[in-house]
Amino acid sequence: MTAPATAYSRILLKLSGEALMGDDAFGINRGTVEMIVAQVKEVADLGVQVGVVIGGGNIFRGVSLGAAGMDRATADYMGMLATVINALALQDAMNRAGLPARVQSALNIEPVCEPYIRGKAMRYLEEGKVVIFAAGTGNPFFTTDTAAALRGREMEAQIVLKATKVDGVYTADPNKDPRATRYESITFDEAIVKNLKVMDATALALCRDQKLPINVFSIFKVGALRRVVMGEPEGTLVHA
Repeated sequence: MTAPATAYSRILLKLSGEALMGDDAFGINRGTVEMIVAQVKEVADLGVQVGVVIGGGNIFRGVSLGAAGMDRATADYMGMLATVINALALQDAMNRAGLPARVQSALNIEPVCEPYIRGKAMRYLEEGKVVIFAAGTGNPFFTTDTAAALRGREMEAQIVLKATKVDGVYTADPNKDPRATRYESITFDEAIVKNLKVMDATALALCRDQKLPINVFSIFKVGALRRVVMGEPEGTLVHA
């Protein structure tokens, strides 16, 4: 049986560390990870090549601790190491689910995982393996949002999918303002001018300059990832 045609053949999925917590206060919730992996496997089985950039906020948030007095660069490096922990957990869950996965780290820690090498990552994607990019960009002062925009462009992905707990971009915080409405589609310039929290400003500007669209959706909404890759209306599309 032929798989249905998808709107995208290669995607870059941005997962926050907080997404791995589920309803827990911190750490990695096994059931939540398995739910996310099942969604990724569903689109991979359709022939979609998947790269993943993972955050580390469930373990360590460099920005907040930096603001509390810790040296910012040190805090950011600690945050990068937290993303490696998450990447390894995600890789293990994917492999156990029958979805081949590889972790590549922007920080060189070869006894734990292989370093980021663009050509090898591209080959893994072409072989049908999920590539999980850990340690952000490898530099302090840059967020994992920026890493997602950077890796998305390097991997020649057709779109960056930002998986959150909210089903798109709203005019205001829907948890605080009952009148907030969701954008189905918005341009990069509108998002920047209105200061909408799509991604950080560096990531948003990079995606705009490279004409790399972003779709913001809820990873906790059943079937949402599949609907996005099939080109169905889901979340908020940010485009040039």
